[in-house]
This record gives sequence, C-alpha cells and structure tokens, in this order.
Amino acid sequence: MTIAVSPDALPALVLNADYRPLSYYPLSLWSWQDAIKAVFLDRVNILAEYEHRVSSPSMSMALPSVVCLKSYVKPSRYPAFTRFNVFLRDRFKCQYCGTDRDLTFDHVIPRRYGGETTWENIVAACSSCNLKKGGKMPKEARMYPAQKPYHPTVHDLHNNGRMFPPNYLHESWMDYLYWDVELEP
Repeated sequence: MTIAVSPDALPALVLNADYRPLSYYPLSLWSWQDAIKAVFLDRVNILAEYEHRVSSPSMSMALPSVVCLKSYVKPSRYPAFTRFNVFLRDRFKCQYCGTDRDLTFDHVIPRRYGGETTWENIVAACSSCNLKKGGKMPKEARMYPAQKPYHPTVHDLHNNGRMFPPNYLHESWMDYLYWDVELEP
C-alpha cells in the first residue's frame, strides 16, 4: 500500500518542533500554498527549499521543501480506532492467510458470542477468509490470527508506517526522515 505523492505538486515535509515528522503514514506533507501561508503566519521555520520560486509584485521566494513547526504539537499516545489504523497495525495483511488484497476486518470472537468491536478483537482479514471463518470461534473454524489483536500506540503505527514509504521522497527530506530508526550494527 503506497500513498501517491506528486513531485510536480512541490509538497513540503512538515516536522514537529523536535524535527521529527508529524506522521510517517501518511507522511506529513503540506501543499506549497499551505507551507507559504504558515511561513507568513510565523508558525514554521523553513529548513530546506526547492529551486522553484513564486513571485508577487513586491517579492519573490523559493518554495519550502521542509518546514519545522515553531510550537511542539504533542502527539496523542493512542490512535483513533479506525479501519485504516487497524489495517496499518496489521501491516495491510490478512491476519489469517497473509494476502494484501480485498481487505476487510474480522471479529476474532464473533459478535454473536459477545465479541466487541474493539482493538483487542478486530483484525484485518481478506474477504475470502472472513467469509470462510464466518461467525465461528477461531477454534471451531481452525483459523487463528497471525498476531493477537492489540491496542497499538502511535509509535507502533509510526513504525509500521515506515514500511510503506510514499512513491516519491524529495532529496531534501532525507536528512529529516527516519532519524529515530535503530541503526544496524
């Protein structure tokens, strides 16, 4: 699963005040118009620029390619319970067969047995596996998820998001991406 980024749109990578991206998936990007607006509102510092310039009758400026917020935005510790975040937690793979096609979600313990729609009971599942399992318990269906469903932290989702970089990364962004990834020996 790749997020499409158009290099022709000249987006700006947005970093928090600690110089980390606000998010990795999707990568925190602003349109060049939003980046310039933030510059004039004195909300960001420009860290890198494109060669492309925009002009008005009274001034000209290079478009920002990397901006850093002046005020730190504290990320929430736990992400919202959404279909997208369940898929991201499960790395866009069916937890029963491993495919990345035709994903939906499955109640591990079916609702008819009291299973709730919560982080701890929902997994990504392809339509085929979801139909095959139906309303059965895992033991009855002989289908067990590859990983036990859990309530992820934002950090968990950031780590998983790094596995799905956008189709385009500008060279000026590289100095600011993946600083907090553990280095290999």
